[in-house]
Amino acid sequence: MTTDLAPAARLPTLEMVAAAAGVSRATVSRVVNGSPKVRPDVQAVVQSAIDQLHYVPNRAARSLVNRRTQVIALVVPENLAMFFGDPYFAAIVQGITRRLDASDYTLNLLVAASDPGNKTMRYLRSGNVDGALIVSHHTGDAFVAGIVGALPLVFGGRPSIEAAADVYFVDVDNSAGAADATRYLVDAGRRRIGTITGPLDMPAGLDRFAGFTAVMAEAGRETDAVEHADFTAAGAALATKRLLDRVPDIDALFVASDLMATGVLEVLRARGRAVPEDVAVVGFDDSPSAVSASVPLTTIRQPSEEAGYLMADGLLRLLAGDTEVTRHTILPTTFVRRASA
Repeated sequence: MTTDLAPAARLPTLEMVAAAAGVSRATVSRVVNGSPKVRPDVQAVVQSAIDQLHYVPNRAARSLVNRRTQVIALVVPENLAMFFGDPYFAAIVQGITRRLDASDYTLNLLVAASDPGNKTMRYLRSGNVDGALIVSHHTGDAFVAGIVGALPLVFGGRPSIEAAADVYFVDVDNSAGAADATRYLVDAGRRRIGTITGPLDMPAGLDRFAGFTAVMAEAGRETDAVEHADFTAAGAALATKRLLDRVPDIDALFVASDLMATGVLEVLRARGRAVPEDVAVVGFDDSPSAVSASVPLTTIRQPSEEAGYLMADGLLRLLAGDTEVTRHTILPTTFVRRASA
């Protein structure tokens, strides 16, 4: 007895995509791997051929040949409540994924406020990922120094490590943004200006505080109306209560994040202080918190999504062997006026 069996459908190959697109196999490989060394028009033609043929890269085979996992880690040394509660992280992740969508890499999220037994460092050094993006790190995050040089890294924000000059990072001009906010309050005629800072074990917190103190010094103002917080609304609320008890005549506040500013607004309302009539408030981020706050926030816009995109782009270029990646990228901030000041 004979049986006619239909031949199995042949899976599309890299060569078939190259033939359909009219380019070389190497060009298709570069597109699949997210290399920046392909012209946009050529990339579009190749991607069209990939879509038409339903080509799926053989990731397992490629990893055996290239020793690549095709995985990038996003490392956030914070607790889960902070990660899911702060709109800054959502914007960063959106930018990162927008860039990775055009590559064959997937994102592995590691959220850890503490690292017992150096688990994060061991995981990153063990070949589980090809590279890592690190955001919101603190001076006490010891694992960071342990992975510098072990795999390609791009930091979100200037890193607080001794090797900072030798690593890649994308940051915003935190000091200039804070200076713009403080200068606005000075020019508006506010006499008793204070600040709720971010954590001073983070470069962003330090730089925003530095921008505030520089302008206050230029204006010949006192800088004693200062309380430190932790980039959370609850922490800022406690700091505001301490500040109002200590400096009751405060009439303006620069708050180092919009999320913290929402906590500040609630305390001011509870204390019977009208915003901006009694106390003007300027935040930092221009996150959704700024618009949804009880009083829409005057704030400093930082391009968080763009920063995430550039972080991912820089790491993909490093992984592709690009030697011309900019080591330190500083993005400008923008003053946005709303009702709070």
